[in-house]
Amino acid sequence: MNITKNNSHLLLTPLLHSWVKKLIDNPESLHTAIEQYNSPLNVHSLIPFQENITEYQQVFKELNLKHKIFFARKANKCIAFPITAAQAGEGADTASYRELKQCLDAGISPKDLILTAAVKNEKLLSLAVDNQVTVVLDNFDEWELLKKIVNEKQKKVTVNIRLSGFNFEGKILHTRFGFSLNESFELIQQIHNQERFVNFTGLHFHLNGYSVEQRVAAIEQSIQLVDRLQKLNIITQSLDIGGGYLMNYLADESEWKKFNQELKRAVLEERNPLTYQNDALGIIKINDRLYGEPTVYPYFNHLHKSNLLRTILTAAASIYQQPIFQLLQQRNIELRMEPGRSLLDQCGITVAKVAFRKKDTAGNWLFGLEMNRTQLRSSSADFLLDPVHIPKVKNNENNPVEGFLVGAYCLEQELILKRKIAFVQFPQVGDLIIFPNTAGYMMHFFESEAHLFELATNVILKNNHHFVIDN
Repeated sequence: MNITKNNSHLLLTPLLHSWVKKLIDNPESLHTAIEQYNSPLNVHSLIPFQENITEYQQVFKELNLKHKIFFARKANKCIAFPITAAQAGEGADTASYRELKQCLDAGISPKDLILTAAVKNEKLLSLAVDNQVTVVLDNFDEWELLKKIVNEKQKKVTVNIRLSGFNFEGKILHTRFGFSLNESFELIQQIHNQERFVNFTGLHFHLNGYSVEQRVAAIEQSIQLVDRLQKLNIITQSLDIGGGYLMNYLADESEWKKFNQELKRAVLEERNPLTYQNDALGIIKINDRLYGEPTVYPYFNHLHKSNLLRTILTAAASIYQQPIFQLLQQRNIELRMEPGRSLLDQCGITVAKVAFRKKDTAGNWLFGLEMNRTQLRSSSADFLLDPVHIPKVKNNENNPVEGFLVGAYCLEQELILKRKIAFVQFPQVGDLIIFPNTAGYMMHFFESEAHLFELATNVILKNNHHFVIDN
C-alpha cells in the first residue's frame, strides 16, 4: 500500500476502512472502472453507513430516548444513502426540490422525510404539501407562501419551527436562519389557534460550529419554549438538534499537531513551504505576525460521532439541573438529528488517473489528474489527508519525488491539494491516485462541470469488487 508521504515526513495518515484497504491491495477493478467510465470515480460503500447509523441508534437505546435520524442528503447526492437510512428505520433531510422528489420517487415514505431547504419556493412547498412531508419553517415569507398553498389546495401540512437567538455566555449566538424564541412562541400560538390546515409538531435548530456547550444551551432553551407552550396546552412532539457532529479522519493526533505547527513556521518563512506558493490556508500574516488559525475542518478529533452525541445528551442542564436526556424523557419528546458528514464516515473514496508530469517555472513537480479541484472541495481550505498512489504497473524500485497534484481547469490556482506530497515512487501516466474518506461533502458540495469535463461517476461497491452506478 503506497500511502504517500508528505514532505519532510509530515504525514497525515488517513484512517481506512477494511473495504478501502481491500480495494487498494487489489486495484484491478479500479483501473478497469476508470477506463470504462472515462471520468474520475467516486466509489461508495454502504457498509460503514449502516455501521454509523447503528452507532448513533445505540446511544438513543442506552438513554431510552425516542429518536429519528434524518441523513442530511446535501452532504452526498447518491440516492443509495437515503434509501439505506429509511431501510434502517431512519430517514432523510432534504434541501431542494430534486432531493425531495428523488427520495419520494425512490419509494421513501413521507414520514421518513423532512424538508429544511434554505430557499423554499412554491414548487418545492407544493411538493411537500402534496406528499405530506414535514416542512421546517425558517422565515415569515416562507410561512405566508405555505399558508397560501395549503389554503388553495385545501390540504393539511405538518410544520416544525426553526429556532434562533440562543443566549450563550451573555451573548446571542449569531445565525441568519430561523425565528427568535419569542417570535417562535407567537407564531406557534397563531398556528395552533388559527390555522386549520397547518399542524405544529416540533422545534428545530442547527448551530454553526461544534461546541458541546452551545448545543447544550440551545437544547435547554428549546425545552424552556416547550414548557411555555405546554402551559397553553400546545404539545411539542419533537426537537431536532440538527447536524454538525464531528468525525475523525486521521490515525495519529501527533501528526495533526505537527502539521499545524510546521504550517505556521512555513508561513513565517522559518522552514520550507508545505503548500503551493506557501499558501497559509486562511492564516493571516501581517508584519511577520500570524493571526487566526487555518480555515480547515478539524481533521483529528478525540470526541466525535456517537461519543459526541452521548456527551451532549448526558450533559447537565444549568437551568433545570438535570441531564439533557432526562429533560427529553420527562416530556416524551422525540429527539431528532440531521447528521451528514459523520454518517458518511468511511463511506467513499475519490479516484483519478494521472494524465501528465511536468515542472512549473519554480521547478516544482506537478502531477496532473483527470479531475478538477471542485470534485474534492468543501468549505475547508484544503483536504488534509495523505492520498494513496496506485501504480498502473508494479515496480519494486523506489524513486521518491515531491510535488503537487493539479487539475483540469485552466487556472493558475487549480490545485487538487494545496499541500506538497512526497511520493514513494515517481507517478507514471495512467497511475491512480485515491483520496480517502471523501463521501461527506468533498465529492459533491462544490462539484462543477465547467469546461464541460465529465463529472465523476458515482458507483456503489457491491460484493466481489463489482461496481453499480448510483442513479
